[in-house]
Amino acid sequence: MRKTIAKALGRPSQLALLLGCSSFTLNLADASPVRPSSTTTQSSKHHRNVRHTSSTSASASNPTARLPPAQPHAAHKKQAPSSPETLSVSARRIRSHGAVEMVSRQTMDHFVAGTSPMQILSLTTPGANFASDDAFGLDTVANTLYVRGFNQSQLGVALDGIPMGGQGFHNWNGLGVDQMEIQENVMSMSMSQGAGALDVPSAQTLGGAITFTSSDPEDKAGGRVSQTFGSYHAFRTFARVDSGVLNSSGTKFYAAYARTAQDLWKGYGDQQEHQANFKLVQPVGEHGKITAIFDYSNFDQYNYMGLTKNMWRRLGRNATYLKPNYALAKEYAYYAQNGGVPAGLTGLTNDEVGDFAYDGTQEQRNYLSAITGEFRLTHNITSRTIAYAHVSNGVYQGTNPFLTSPSSGVLMADEAGHPDVRRIGFTQNFTISLKNNDIQTGFWYENDTFNYPMRLYEDGVDSAHNSKSDYYASQATTWYADSFNTNTFQFFLQDTWHILKNMTITGGFRFITQTTHGGTSYDATSALASTWGTYYSHPASGSLTASNAFLPHFNWDYHFLKNHEIYWDIAENMRTYDYGQQSSSGTAWGGLGSSSDPAQSVFNENKKTLRPERTWNYVVGYRYNSDFFSASADFYHTDYYNRLAAITAGPSNNTYSSYINVGRETMNGADVLAAIRPVPGLEITNSFSWNNATYEDKALPYNGTTVSIKGKHQVYYPKFMYKANLTYTWRRATFNFNATYTGARPMTYLNDEHIPAYWTSNLNLSYNFGKIGFAKEMKASFGITNLFDKNYIGGVYGAASVSGDDNANLYVAAPRQFFGTISAQF
Repeated sequence: MRKTIAKALGRPSQLALLLGCSSFTLNLADASPVRPSSTTTQSSKHHRNVRHTSSTSASASNPTARLPPAQPHAAHKKQAPSSPETLSVSARRIRSHGAVEMVSRQTMDHFVAGTSPMQILSLTTPGANFASDDAFGLDTVANTLYVRGFNQSQLGVALDGIPMGGQGFHNWNGLGVDQMEIQENVMSMSMSQGAGALDVPSAQTLGGAITFTSSDPEDKAGGRVSQTFGSYHAFRTFARVDSGVLNSSGTKFYAAYARTAQDLWKGYGDQQEHQANFKLVQPVGEHGKITAIFDYSNFDQYNYMGLTKNMWRRLGRNATYLKPNYALAKEYAYYAQNGGVPAGLTGLTNDEVGDFAYDGTQEQRNYLSAITGEFRLTHNITSRTIAYAHVSNGVYQGTNPFLTSPSSGVLMADEAGHPDVRRIGFTQNFTISLKNNDIQTGFWYENDTFNYPMRLYEDGVDSAHNSKSDYYASQATTWYADSFNTNTFQFFLQDTWHILKNMTITGGFRFITQTTHGGTSYDATSALASTWGTYYSHPASGSLTASNAFLPHFNWDYHFLKNHEIYWDIAENMRTYDYGQQSSSGTAWGGLGSSSDPAQSVFNENKKTLRPERTWNYVVGYRYNSDFFSASADFYHTDYYNRLAAITAGPSNNTYSSYINVGRETMNGADVLAAIRPVPGLEITNSFSWNNATYEDKALPYNGTTVSIKGKHQVYYPKFMYKANLTYTWRRATFNFNATYTGARPMTYLNDEHIPAYWTSNLNLSYNFGKIGFAKEMKASFGITNLFDKNYIGGVYGAASVSGDDNANLYVAAPRQFFGTISAQF
């Protein structure tokens, strides 16, 4: 729980103009078209002779791609039991196609073991921007992903067809990729950078979609192990065991475990995660298979503290939480509540003194299970059914310097949120292959229960409450509690028409409706004000429904001449309403009202006029692929409607926080990429991205007056990005170097403050020793992150200010770090 929220809520007049779709990653209409799904897959130079569906991730969402071809009855003799799996393994080089960017397992192996797939996606793909404060990219608080202006909570995300919801911190409707799958078990990932994909189950898609495909168990029994050591006592262990084919029916499975641990590179504490994946594949004759998975993760970490730009410049990159200096934490808390600036913080404001706290931690446990059935019903009809369940709970803790511990009288207290998420759902898809048409249709249903009690624990005279234990309800005082129940239903239908052998056009639509009931179920602010010093919170409850019966998607793709491809993509998208704990801003239920205008009254008024956010996305592109040279160029345009925002409304003598439609945003952009392979084993890639996302409204109500943001660039997203990658493989050795330039990012809606531009680079070397003893493959690798030790702002978490450097929501990127890995395959 971030104590900067407490500071903002304690001073309603200082609430920023929060425009965006996530209740925690708050961005002003973070709109940018993410290239939509293409209609063909150019996975080899012989693609002209192969028909494909228009699914964004053929292996993840198209059952035809995973099932064996129909066999004549004469073929029903005994054959290799793994035959239903033979089509899912390909030695061909994975290439991007249409408006979809592909990242292979081979590319992921060029980075430090355990690096977040989102970070790899950003470093290798034009139009994507990822930043964090740790080398692995695993800190869910600071992690910030944008794809052409859309943040991680505005993209559709799925793992093997299972919906994963938003990818931000405090995830109430899904699960982040770093917690749902061990990185080594991700076989590939695809990113639709246009308008998403109709068959991806998602209620938050405004731009595109990211799909992850996990590897299947191997046909032959064996295993893999790896051990990584690195800077700041980094320690990562990975082990996987494959059963191989166990019987004549083809049963096989794998079980994998990974543990990652590293001390914080500044301040006190460490970050640890434990992950376990299990996957079972059971072929059913020649006509299908059943897949079962169980994934577990446990994240336990101390957090880095968010800074203002002024704090970063005056105190340096190492400024962070005050633990273990408890006396200093109490001193700073005194100044935060009583005004003034201590001698050690000269040059900072009293607001910035209040941004300091003793510590902040988070613990999150996730359990994900699913059963998938893929069957060929007739020679031209296939079915894919997925039933899944996801349970998530944890503790988000932080010292709040604006509260008082009653017994000790210490001017701060331990504040801990206890999120609990229970999701259950299923999807059903059908694919019908006709002479010149591939028809896909299906539906998705999910029920999501989210509970969030906020509890207070006393800090003592001589020591604070333990940051990692004793967080039981019986030991706490409950400040407030929020509960939500959400039902989501989505239906889609699309037809891919093969006009010519090398030309397809896809047309379809999806229908989505989501109803959320809930809000604050308990609030003790008034009762605790005299003892704990609780300030006005924002209790509101009620229901909201977001629905659209026709969200169309059209795609045209033409492979002409040799190796040339052109395409365009058009789609309308809608995002349903966010919800979360009552102290968050940027949702219809959170951060509303004032002491004189109750949140419930504001919610009731807002409900009359609220409409879900919508986008129209347009993409046109060209791609060339050959063994020697690859190139692509995309131009995209987005029109963003019903941009929702938390603003300070009302007259100057009676302002209150509201959540309303504040207008439109327009985005134009282009991505250009070129890759050359002059000699065997060498590939040099360069890409350049330009994005001009501007707000369209001339005046918005704010703090009793109006402000104009017309023509201002979207917050937190750079206008220019450049990426260079060099990979060279010689015999058993591989060298990989990448460099990224990220342009300045506006950090206020009036664009009067910017996060400075920066360069960052990574270097990775590996050598495969081949067979050594009983290991059939032994490999050593060495990696350096932030190669030139640049001091720059990486991730951003929280609200942007209207103007000025007011919010401590910036996270300094990790310094240069070194990692070495030894891995073996058996």
